[in-house]
Amino acid sequence: MNNNTAPLDILDSLLEKANGNLPESAVKSEEIRQKIEFICRCNTNKAPIRFLMSCLLAKIHNPQVDIRKPYSEIEGDDTYSGRFYDEKYVELLVHKYKLPCNPTTAYLTPAFRNLDRLLTTELVLVGRPREVYVFALEILEKVYTQPDIAADILQEIIRFLLIIKKEDEQRMEQLIADLKQTDILPLSSEEIVTLLAQHLNCKHSSRLPALIVASAYQTVKDQIGEMNKSLEAHNAADRQTGSLGDVEIILTNDDKIVTCYEMKDKRVTKTDIDVALQKLHVNKIDNYIFITTDVIDTEVAEYAKILYEKTGIEFAVLDCIGFIRHFLHFFHRQRNIFLNIYQSMVLSEPTSAVSQPLKEAFLALRRAAEGDRR
Repeated sequence: MNNNTAPLDILDSLLEKANGNLPESAVKSEEIRQKIEFICRCNTNKAPIRFLMSCLLAKIHNPQVDIRKPYSEIEGDDTYSGRFYDEKYVELLVHKYKLPCNPTTAYLTPAFRNLDRLLTTELVLVGRPREVYVFALEILEKVYTQPDIAADILQEIIRFLLIIKKEDEQRMEQLIADLKQTDILPLSSEEIVTLLAQHLNCKHSSRLPALIVASAYQTVKDQIGEMNKSLEAHNAADRQTGSLGDVEIILTNDDKIVTCYEMKDKRVTKTDIDVALQKLHVNKIDNYIFITTDVIDTEVAEYAKILYEKTGIEFAVLDCIGFIRHFLHFFHRQRNIFLNIYQSMVLSEPTSAVSQPLKEAFLALRRAAEGDRR
């Protein structure tokens, strides 16, 4: 590769090399290789992967830049915009090949936001686990002193992402294959409720209530004449997307929103309801429903109840498990359809919303629940 090679061509070339010989490392240093693997395999924090990829790509594309200066706020003529390389090029590669890292830029995460100093190994980036940030800075320092290894390190990162993706796919295929039994009695409604409660109790499960509600509507949309709109990305603010809630329900023959669901993994407060009221000042709907995985305060529930007379919109605060329990018993004959739709939605979510361990946990929990039937 030379200085005139386009960034996307650089990425495609390195991916082709990595994919052509997955067992072979592109990095000679075992220490660096282990640090790269640690960063790539960190399930709880994947922002450093894209951060490193953007910095390395910039250095390969323009060898004159200082790889430790990925912010225009840093002094000197050798700075560059790491976020530009991340959003314009790395993001395309991640989505095209469905690589197991964040689908959005690393530069909006707290540790990498608005830095204005040289990124040396003396800098302490706040985040967990601490090792991923320490190793990321050490890799930048190594490339600064040995610029020629930038392409090898970026190729190694891509290689590990491809390996991890393959491992994930193989585990998922095996877990799904274990579930494909046609001679078992479907789980009862209460057994499905227990399964969902177990899944909600797993770590990093804040996306699941939205998937539960959306799956319920997908299951019975033909019977009730209502369906959910496509879900926005997890953690996308309503003011950015223009949405009224986490799950928006429309009539099947009309795009008018009639019901909104807002998910909370903490107690719903009066302030939460007041914020919803502000969003609905112009947009009139029939129902605005809070779904919580925490306890419901009587005072808050009463406050929600009295708003119908004032606004013509019915507000309610519902318990997530209580909601789905009633749904499953009411539509008892569709319970297995619901479970399969929920499984499909969980597995199709990006890993930034539903992590790989959380996807595997559901399949393992379902297998255990259905295991008693075999």
